[in-house]
Parts: sequence; structure tokens; C-alpha cells
Amino acid sequence: MNYLSLKSGTDIRGDAIETPAGPVQLTDQVVERIAAAFLVWCQDRLDIPPTQLRLAVGRDSRLSGPRIAAALKNAFLRYGATCFDCGLASTPSMFMATLNLPCHAAVQITASHHPFHRNGLKFFTQDGGLESSDISEILAAAQEEACPPPAPGGTWQETSHMSLYASQLREQIKKGIGAMDFQHPLAGFRLVVDAGNGAGGFYANQVLAPLGADISGSQFLDPDGGFPNHIPNPENPQAMASAAKATVAAGADLGIIFDTDVDRAAVVDRRGEEINRNRLVAIASAIALEDAPGGTVVTDSITSDGLHNYIETVLRGRHHRFQRGYKNVINEALRLNAQGVNCPLAIETSGHAALRENHFLDDGAYLVTKIIIKMAALRREGKELEELLQDLKEPVESKEIRVPILEPDFRARGQAVIEQLEAYARENAWQIAPDNYEGIRVSFPRGQGDGWFLVRLSVHDPILPINIESDTAGGTALILDQLKAFLALHSQGLDLQVLGLRQ
Repeated sequence: MNYLSLKSGTDIRGDAIETPAGPVQLTDQVVERIAAAFLVWCQDRLDIPPTQLRLAVGRDSRLSGPRIAAALKNAFLRYGATCFDCGLASTPSMFMATLNLPCHAAVQITASHHPFHRNGLKFFTQDGGLESSDISEILAAAQEEACPPPAPGGTWQETSHMSLYASQLREQIKKGIGAMDFQHPLAGFRLVVDAGNGAGGFYANQVLAPLGADISGSQFLDPDGGFPNHIPNPENPQAMASAAKATVAAGADLGIIFDTDVDRAAVVDRRGEEINRNRLVAIASAIALEDAPGGTVVTDSITSDGLHNYIETVLRGRHHRFQRGYKNVINEALRLNAQGVNCPLAIETSGHAALRENHFLDDGAYLVTKIIIKMAALRREGKELEELLQDLKEPVESKEIRVPILEPDFRARGQAVIEQLEAYARENAWQIAPDNYEGIRVSFPRGQGDGWFLVRLSVHDPILPINIESDTAGGTALILDQLKAFLALHSQGLDLQVLGLRQ
């Protein structure tokens, strides 16, 4: 097989359970070869031979997780590594394992929000998650069957690192709220957690409940890799609606929803209003800029104009849009800080939020912890969390359309379409955003749509996503009509049925 076909940005992902659509890609043999190649990478990059390497291994709730963990165990022990089995774990906790245990590197078995039959591998060192180029190097080495020499002395021991990680979150809440009852700062609060049967149930049982919170309205806390209730994904409308319904039914102060491996989150206010996407970015920005006045918030490219004005006018910070992809956003924040720019937050509208104070680690549980602390502080002032958003101007309409690219070299075709669109926009005197780092973003005045569109190339898939927002009812249709006029002229290699156009 082509190992590079398993590359998904900074992750490795593939089918791990056979379905009618295709066979298993992440077989035991494939996993073991990737594990061996990772050990070679560690020896080359960390200058640590496998016999001296300390590794942590964790997994989310996917059905194929135990099998893949067993394959990793076989490979790591074969080459003499010392391994710590973290069992069911969140992805962010596996980075923290490199610092807490400590160990040199960690592997998380996860495929985020992908369907149940998929799975994957994510790698960490004490410097953070591996880069896309590192993943390419590891997969190329696996293709060539690169491996260290076999060695005795490998060990595999279970560890309760998730308990330690949960205790760190508890301590953060205790210190952040500073209640008179220091051990039970959440007494009197009712908090609902929807874990979607992923790995996030620990947050209700091991973090909130011991602090005195009433979690009785929580749902889908038990890990079940079949995901029988809804997709564990804060971007999924059905998942968000389920969490909102549970929050209102419980009369909760806050609802919390995690994705499968807890590197993303969203919340629901006491009225059942969803706080995700631009609204989540606004809340996170308000919290981060309290301790970094005038600081810069890095977001992905599809954030709204209203959010831009909120960060710069209401919060008096700076807003820096960058390429979509959580790793891109985080790396841009790291670059800015290295240049002396005060940048406390990198956040993507998908829910990946990384704070400088937390190693720029995208951690849904850490973000929710910060939100809970802020909610408690506001409550002491007689205010509610949603009041932070009262000055956020939100679009009247918004939509996302995903146009499939049919040509084999989809990146080349997609980039060509974007370049043609930019030329078309200039010919028609459209207002092109000066601060966009991917695709093309165009704004329209009242009468022509009163909003904007962004056309970009998907990070991983043969797709041209189109995001449109308008501040006027019917505005997105006006903007889309103008974009359709261009696409009708440049339809080669695109499936335009989703727009009602023929190729």
C-alpha cells in the first residue's frame, strides 16, 4: 500500500474496521511498521535510541483502539522501549504526559470526529505535536520498512495519568475561582457535559463532580466507539442541538460538549444558546486578552467581520486571520510571539483553541475550564456568561458550500480556480481582503449582498469550501449569484451540482 495516503495534515488516519466501502488500511502490520519508523524518527531527531526511549500510549473510545494499541505494544517492545499505557485518554492529556510522567514522546490513537470505522495516530514530543513534514518522513520510512535493530528490555506498564491530568484541571478551577469553600468551588452550579460517547466523560466525573458541581443532566459519558447517540463533534448541528436540549432540560448554568478526543469543545449558555464557532472565539478572546491587553488573537480565515470588530473595537486587541487548519493557526501564533508580538491565543472556528499559558496546546478541557472560571467570576458580579457577547455583531445569514474537485491533481485545479477568481474579482472591481492568507476573500457593499465570501482549498480533501456571510436578509443569495456567474465560466474539473449548475 501507499503509506503516504494515510497522511492527514499532522495526523495519520485510515480505515481501521472493514466496511462495504473498503478493507482495513490500518492493519496490525501497517501500525507496527509505522511504530518502528517513529522509533527511527525519535533516534534521528531526539537523539535517543529506542532502548533509552520512554513512550506514552493512549487512545480515545474508538472500537479499533485496543487492537491498534496492542500493535504499538508489539512494535515498541520488540525494539526495547519503555512504555506507559495511559488507556482511555484525551489527546491533549497525551502531550501533558510527556511533561508529567515524564517521557520523551507520546502516541494517541484517534481519528477525531471521523466515522467509527476510521482511526489514526497522533504523535507528541515535549515540544508539542509533530509537524506535517515529520508525518511525511515517518510514513516514507515505514514504506521502506525502516526499523531499529531488535533489542531486549522493553517494558509496558499501565499508568493512571488521566487521573493526574484531571487533578491538574481541578486545581486550576479551585485557584481560579477562589471560593470560600476552596475544595468545592462549583457547589451550587449545575453543569451538563455531553461527551458523545467519546473520551470526554472524565471531565464530568473526575473534574466537575468532585468540585461540588451537579452534573446530573449530563449525557453520553460512557465511552462507546460506535457513537450510538450522535457524532461527537461541536461543529455538527445535531450534536450541538442535543447538548443544548440537555442543558435546558436540566436547568443548567452551562452545557459543555466535546469532540471524540477532547481537543475541541463548545459550550451552551443557560438559555440553550450555542456558543461555538465565532461566538466561542469571542468568549476565548475576551478571556485571553484580560491578561494580555492589546494582544493579538490568531484565528483561521473564515471568522466573521463582526468578530473582527469585536476583538479590535470592544476588546481593544488585534485580530490576525491566517490559514485554516489548527496547526497552521498555532504555528502562526508561535511565530508572532517569537517576533515579540504579544499573542496569547490561537483559535480555529472548529473549536481548536490553544492558549500561550498552556503550551499553545489545543485542549478542549482546558478551554472549558477557563470558561467555567470566568462564568463563576461573572456570577459573583451578578452577571452571566452570555453578557460577554452582547457587543458581538453576528451575521444575519451565513452558509458553507463544499464544491467537489473532480480532477486527480485536485490541489493544482483548486489553486487555478482561486487564481482565476482573483483575476475575475479585480476585473469586476470587487473588494478583495488585504489580510487573507489562503484562498480569496471578497467583500460586497449593501445592495450587492452586504457581506463577504471566502473560497479556499480544503486542507485535506478534494474540496473547494465556500463560506458566505451577510448582514442583510437575502444577502447570501445575492453574493452567491455573483459567484455563480464566475463558476459558470470556469466549471472544468468541478462538480457544481451543489450549486445547481452543470459542469
